[in-house]
Amino acid sequence: MEILAFGVQADEKPLIEKAFADLPGGVRCLDVFLDADTAAIAAGHEVISTSVNAQLDAEVLRTLAAGGTRMIAQRSTGFNNIDLEVAERLGLTVARVSYYSPYSVAEFAWTLTMAVNRRVVRAANRTRDFDFRLDGLMGRDMRGRTAGVIGTGKIGEAFTRIAHGFGMRLLGLDVAPNPVCVELGMEYVDKEELLAAADLVSLHVPLMPATRHLIGARELRAMKDDAILVNSSRGGLIDSDALVGELRKGRFSGVGLDVYEAEAGLFFLDKSMEAVDDDTLARLMTFPNVLVTSHQAYYTADAVTQIVDTTARNIKDHLEGRRGENVLVPTAPAP
Repeated sequence: MEILAFGVQADEKPLIEKAFADLPGGVRCLDVFLDADTAAIAAGHEVISTSVNAQLDAEVLRTLAAGGTRMIAQRSTGFNNIDLEVAERLGLTVARVSYYSPYSVAEFAWTLTMAVNRRVVRAANRTRDFDFRLDGLMGRDMRGRTAGVIGTGKIGEAFTRIAHGFGMRLLGLDVAPNPVCVELGMEYVDKEELLAAADLVSLHVPLMPATRHLIGARELRAMKDDAILVNSSRGGLIDSDALVGELRKGRFSGVGLDVYEAEAGLFFLDKSMEAVDDDTLARLMTFPNVLVTSHQAYYTADAVTQIVDTTARNIKDHLEGRRGENVLVPTAPAP
């Protein structure tokens, strides 16, 4: 029984092959992403593995089920790309990776923060042309400034530890305080107070209906004109059109985006020889104070190894009739 893995990156392939080596039938890795056009490839495969940018809507799920697929093992924590209700009606088992290194994402969020704060990309581009001027490269010390952390789970906590190391004032927003963050000196406030006071706002919450466009036009207007905004969580947390509108007014010291709300079909792919018709993304790319990366915050050897090892365990549990802690569907425990 061969397992089919969609959307496998070149660096990821040997890690998947090693992790899946002991599973029946082994694994075949595909660099194409799962969507309506590629779903038919899965015919005859009981188990498939997908990436976060797979399209798993009702149409795709019906194609998978008709072709004999019984389990979807997603290699990510997020699962907003999967129609879980339809999956359950079709009798599909869906599992995710509920935990991997929070440091990979937290450290990358800080990479974006410091890159936009200290104009690293602009400086590197200049020096490649032997232009060593400092005009336009002035940043700010982070020490003594205020970090607003929205979402203080494992990743938010790791981000907060780094902010504490910089000597920043810490403000947090979450449904419940994290005791570790409180011990570090974090004060939990409402969203309005956090946005108004923070010099740096970093997002670390999942995407769900309640958090979609958590940072919209009103929230962006509430932020300081010279604030830094960083999103390494999910693109849909920010209203991208509203962000463009504020950037056109000359606002924000820097914006670091590792995710984008319409990234499916773009991120993880080489589009360098094509005309990309996403006007909002194209406009974001033109602002000198905006840095967009390709959903790579999680992409360390440590984190990816944890992800593929957990995915392999999820598949093994399914094949051996166990319901593991990472199963999203079915919602009821197996008898």
